[in-house]
Amino acid sequence: MVYLTRVEKFNAAHKLYVEDWSEEKNKSIFGKCANKNWPGHNYILSVTVKGNPDPVTGFLFDARKMSEIMHEVILDRVDHLNLNIDVDFIPKGVQPSTENLVILFWKQLENCFEGATLHCIKLSETDKIYAEYYGE
Repeated sequence: MVYLTRVEKFNAAHKLYVEDWSEEKNKSIFGKCANKNWPGHNYILSVTVKGNPDPVTGFLFDARKMSEIMHEVILDRVDHLNLNIDVDFIPKGVQPSTENLVILFWKQLENCFEGATLHCIKLSETDKIYAEYYGE
């Protein structure tokens, strides 16, 4: 079994906030992500597929095609947008946390890699925080 990962970047704003909580509680739980001015992040999205390389091409999956799929299905729909408001596949009321985003991204991508199996989605929000999801 071979694992192939493609890494792409995007920028987006979000706000993590619970309306029923006080501003102080939101800030204590969500920190800067509760800022009323919609803080932004430079996200790094890593998508890993698994399978066996083609005996002729040696590819598990064409990495250029993988990039095209990631752009069409995810990046073009989130880049430079507000994740709370502008993204049609993020349900209203769902916090656009890194943890929720990897699950939502998985749902968008899970059937997009014909001949390979989606193995993992990793989303880095900062150089110190990331979430991984394996479809479980």
